[in-house]
Amino acid sequence: MKKRIDEALERILPNVQKPARYVGGEYNQTVKDLQADSIDLRVAFCFPDTYEIGMSNLGIRILYGIMNQMPGVWCERVFTPWGDMEEAMRQVGVPLYALESHDPVKDFDMIAFSVGYEMSYTNILTMLDLAGVPLHAADREGLHNIVFAGGACTYNPEPLADFFDFFSLGEGEQSTVEILECYRAAKQAGLSKAAFLENVSKIPGVYVPSFYEHRYNPDGTLAEIVPLHGAPAKVTKRIVQDLDKAYYPTKTIVASTEIVHDRMNLEVMRGCIRGCRFCQAGYTYRPVRPRLPETLFDQAVASLEDSGCHEITLSSLSTSDYRYLEPLTDRLTDYCAARKINLSVPSLRADNFSRELMLKLQKVRKSGLTFAPEAGTQRLRDAINKNVTEEDILKTCEIAFAGGWNNVKLYFMLGLPTETDEDVIGIGDLVYKIYNTWKACASNKKRGVRIHVAVAFFVPKPFTGFQWEQQTTPEEYLRRCRLLKEHLNNKSVEFNYHEAKLSELEAVLARGDRRLGALLEAAWRKGAKLDGWMEYFDYDKWIAALEECGIDRSFYTTRGFGLDEVLPWDTIDPGVTKRFLLRERERAYRSEITPDCRHGCAGCGANRLLDCGVCDP
Repeated sequence: MKKRIDEALERILPNVQKPARYVGGEYNQTVKDLQADSIDLRVAFCFPDTYEIGMSNLGIRILYGIMNQMPGVWCERVFTPWGDMEEAMRQVGVPLYALESHDPVKDFDMIAFSVGYEMSYTNILTMLDLAGVPLHAADREGLHNIVFAGGACTYNPEPLADFFDFFSLGEGEQSTVEILECYRAAKQAGLSKAAFLENVSKIPGVYVPSFYEHRYNPDGTLAEIVPLHGAPAKVTKRIVQDLDKAYYPTKTIVASTEIVHDRMNLEVMRGCIRGCRFCQAGYTYRPVRPRLPETLFDQAVASLEDSGCHEITLSSLSTSDYRYLEPLTDRLTDYCAARKINLSVPSLRADNFSRELMLKLQKVRKSGLTFAPEAGTQRLRDAINKNVTEEDILKTCEIAFAGGWNNVKLYFMLGLPTETDEDVIGIGDLVYKIYNTWKACASNKKRGVRIHVAVAFFVPKPFTGFQWEQQTTPEEYLRRCRLLKEHLNNKSVEFNYHEAKLSELEAVLARGDRRLGALLEAAWRKGAKLDGWMEYFDYDKWIAALEECGIDRSFYTTRGFGLDEVLPWDTIDPGVTKRFLLRERERAYRSEITPDCRHGCAGCGANRLLDCGVCDP
């Protein structure tokens, strides 16, 4: 089969976009000898999007390295082919294959997915079908082709429940090893699939959807979730307690073609101290755990010297909150400047951006600055717990403009709970004040200024303070976009906004229950795929699938959820308690802030997942 695949690829690759996506052979990829290395467990590690997106994902690189460190295990990468490649593969009968060996995915013991975006769900079905693997977990018998998933979207796994045998919740550095060893033991013992699922469900952080029965009320809401086969009522996510001892891929794959984030990513910490009420990652990655600057510097040097990258990014949910940022950037800027390596620090906060940090960041190359005020008025920023003031924002811009920057990108959201037209117009007022700050403080006015305003459509996500909220209709969101545009009448301002219909469907899938499995399959069979890409997103196919399945999308969007309603994701425990999230919602409606973790514990509950108090960033 491998020979036939290689021969077919020679014919079709010259005729598709970016053929380097599909050949493998990159520097630092892991290739093992099935006999000499005594391989008894093969894992196809699937990312349900294109090569450029998947190869930019640090989590993929971490787990790829961890699995390939295990004796007898060979993990290989698989990505979603672009539409032209999928069509060519189907025409000539080439099944989905892994990049390292070019062996068909169907030949692998386990098929693991990392799922980070709801609009990639149809890609999962495309990949399984192209591999020749039955879509439904119930149709896959025996231990061959066990399909499981991890990633941000598995905090509400229910829309995908029909297709996966189990889910791994939280951080996978340790649980992935335990899952693979459990499978290996089951394979050696000749256990049935049912017996294996019972065993794997005992691993902390593993959720087996077939072990839970969902019962519904006549109005369509959930009545109860009943555990079966001795499954726990709650499955608690896994976390890595000490990141300094955790695996980090310093010897990592160098992509063979340009990728979205073509640079080294240095993860300085996990979690976020801020608690923005709309941010799922800010809650689900708690508690905060930093790496020591000595560890990070060593990892940076090793990664850069091995890969030859000329840019490194300090990444986290809020990098400028990292308590050791100053000593770390001091050492890294000296190292990077001497080698003409660009050091970038995204996820900057407007309330702690300093002139000193600015000067360090422009030693090699001055790039644009990005900040996320999220809302235009202080009332609404307090309601979403942004913990940043207009004074902070303008002071930050003053520092940047005085330092020679003339390019600033600002992110906002429309449709936030409690938002009014006054809040929308407030975005325009804030942008105008930023423009006036440039006029007053810029050190280089000859080049002019570019202020990029980007607006997203608010999507209420599980395990946030806004998980119960109504989503604004797409029509109302677009009205607010037009209102904002009327108040951005300055030729120095660029304005763009996110696709409304895409965000509406994202909300349906984010807060959906397991009845949406039928919707996913119906949309996919009508041709839905690569929905995160505007070249392929087709809203009409989804509307037709909704009608075919008799599903009202407003049930998951504009209806909102009752505060005492059973939620589809109530089986999952992310560490943060529902009581805390309800309290955050109440504070939002009073426009009260919750101070960040540096000012005292807010009682979210996540610190119970640690053995010691290392969550202080």
